[in-house]
Amino acid sequence: MDFDHDSPTDTTQNLKKTLVEKRSLWHVSAVETLLRALSPSERLVLYGLTILLGISALTLLAGLNSSVSVTVPAAGGELIEGQVGSARFINPLLTISQPDEDLSKLVYSGLTRILPDGVVSDLAEKYTISEDGTTYTFTLRPDATFHDGTPVTADDVLFTVAAAQNPSIKSPRRADWEGVQVSSPDSHTVIFKLAHAYAPFIENTALGILPKHIWQNVPAAEFPFSPANTRPVGSGPFLIKNVTIDTTGSATRYELIPFSGFTLGKPYLGRITFIFYPNQEALLKAFDAKKIDAIAGVTPANLASLKRSDFDFVHVPLPRVFGVFYNQSHSPVLADASVRAALEAAIDKRRVVNSILGGYGAVLEGPVPPGVIGFSEAATPIPFSTYAKDSAATDAATTTVDAATIILKRAGWTFDETGGVWMKNKVELSFTIATADEPGLVTTVNALAEAWRAAGIKVTVQVYSLSELNTGVIRPRSYDAILFGEVVGRTADLFAFWHSSQRIDPGLNLALYTNSRVDSLLTQARATSNTPERDKLYAQFETEVLKDNPALFLYAPEFIYILPNTMHGVALGALTTPSERFLNIYQWYTDTEEVWSIFSRN
Repeated sequence: MDFDHDSPTDTTQNLKKTLVEKRSLWHVSAVETLLRALSPSERLVLYGLTILLGISALTLLAGLNSSVSVTVPAAGGELIEGQVGSARFINPLLTISQPDEDLSKLVYSGLTRILPDGVVSDLAEKYTISEDGTTYTFTLRPDATFHDGTPVTADDVLFTVAAAQNPSIKSPRRADWEGVQVSSPDSHTVIFKLAHAYAPFIENTALGILPKHIWQNVPAAEFPFSPANTRPVGSGPFLIKNVTIDTTGSATRYELIPFSGFTLGKPYLGRITFIFYPNQEALLKAFDAKKIDAIAGVTPANLASLKRSDFDFVHVPLPRVFGVFYNQSHSPVLADASVRAALEAAIDKRRVVNSILGGYGAVLEGPVPPGVIGFSEAATPIPFSTYAKDSAATDAATTTVDAATIILKRAGWTFDETGGVWMKNKVELSFTIATADEPGLVTTVNALAEAWRAAGIKVTVQVYSLSELNTGVIRPRSYDAILFGEVVGRTADLFAFWHSSQRIDPGLNLALYTNSRVDSLLTQARATSNTPERDKLYAQFETEVLKDNPALFLYAPEFIYILPNTMHGVALGALTTPSERFLNIYQWYTDTEEVWSIFSRN
């Protein structure tokens, strides 16, 4: 059978004819006919209605998009922070300076992370605490890795804890792990066994974990000299990208980028840069010149001296107690309850906070610092340009003098106008007060002495270097009264400061305070992991202490952090150290984007 095929030339011509053939679309033709039939005015109305319909449709679509869209943080942005000094030990076991601690907090992760609203799991997927509070069992996340891609296993945790406990390494964290037994039944389970229940132990598990594969061959004596201290590998939210070194070998600049494998989600910020300066003056000049946009731990005086005002700042009380602790056994006059009451009445604490701390401090009326009992809202940044701290103190000097005078007279003290001193049973009301040669403490002790002298109380101020104060005054308890500060953790353990067993060195009971009821409450509180129950015990403890008035509680200073006004997501709870400002760094952001709510990360 024969088939008739078109030649290639014929096929091409037919296709061309088909493509160029003029066609008429019926609907379009109908519209064209209708438009020709309309008058110019009718066509104008039709065009107007069409435009209006289009605008309405777009508006409805925009409204629909807005109703299902949310503004969320976006990846990008940079934080440039200046610091005094340089980083030498970016190692959670060896940190000694603020740059060390700050970078370690960013580079390393622990089993847990302490956020403003409580403890969350980090490298650990979950954890349990035995009923008696002595056994903590952690299960590691199966996908947790170090910055170099190596999986985080139980061996890394065991290695880190063993290093912390090793006396040859001399880690400042050693005390946190003394007496703690650690074991691992498998590669993703870690068990800590305590000799006694200790509720604050959960905070210790936030210790950054070292990668065993990097550190295992470093002898204990060589730990401080390992290159891994300045170019560390951790599992934290940020990793080291670049390090700039000067001619002396010291780092002048660190650049960090987000770690995509961070267990709590890749951070939003695209880069964090630390620039190091030789002193505070150079740091402040760099900020005013806009070479940096963040400074941590600014003093009130430096804050007021800044020329710039286009920044935000956040301030939060530190869980610290500054006060005057009375050694009643060393000074019999201070054993008189009326004298201690008069010393308290003579001091306007708000005036002290305003004059010494520029108003950036919390007045204390007891031994428990802010952020310990109950829940307090996390502090967030506010614009500096719109904030005015009222640091003008009310002049209450006359009132406090009168109050102190009344208390002493009622207790049988009489004022000797000739000698200019209070007397009782031929005993002179006089004592000495010691403190460290630190600007804030010296200014405070002089302000206290001035107020007491105005009330006729004779006081002698003794200022020592910190080392001399520790060895020659505090350890032998050789003082009448001492102005000092107590650093209390977030999960307070006030045992070391107020239990009677801690009256002798190395205990920190500077008031040599003894009260069996307080001893019992403190023992119960440190073994209670239930927060409401522990809060109740500390409230009872505070009530008992205030009855005896063993110290003059003054203030808790505030931590002040300057940062760019484009930074969001910053939330500071009670900080034990300034580096803890970075605990929620992975939630900080500068850029945003609009996405449908179903695609929102949160």
